[in-house]
Amino acid sequence: MVQIIAGRKGKGKTKYLLEKANTAIKDAHGSIVYLDKNSQHMHELNRRIRLIDMSEYPIHSYEAFLGFICGLISQDYDLEQVYLDGFLTLSNLNGDEIEKAIDELEKICKKYKITFTLSVSEDKENLPPNAQERTIIAL
Repeated sequence: MVQIIAGRKGKGKTKYLLEKANTAIKDAHGSIVYLDKNSQHMHELNRRIRLIDMSEYPIHSYEAFLGFICGLISQDYDLEQVYLDGFLTLSNLNGDEIEKAIDELEKICKKYKITFTLSVSEDKENLPPNAQERTIIAL
């Protein structure tokens, strides 16, 4: 399942995402990965959560981002949750590609039984319909 935390920059999406990840690890049976644009939040995450600093990888397109996600899944059969802080930035998406990206992630979720929780720096009402219906909190 794809879950979205929507809201403009500075509204508290990262704080909510960090809390959600730290709470989830308590009941997790598999592994949890947190993707971020840097390692700034390393000390705010439970040490059992793997933080990946995406600035260390040459991801310059939406297709490369999806390939990176598939690579994560292929190397960790116990992966059950992925948190993406700043989804639009990490995935190099522009407005027209958001709907397609959400659909692709949903296919990956169903096939591999993984939950993706994304923070999106946009108001819920400005997101495409498939993203609006997956929004769990709008700040």
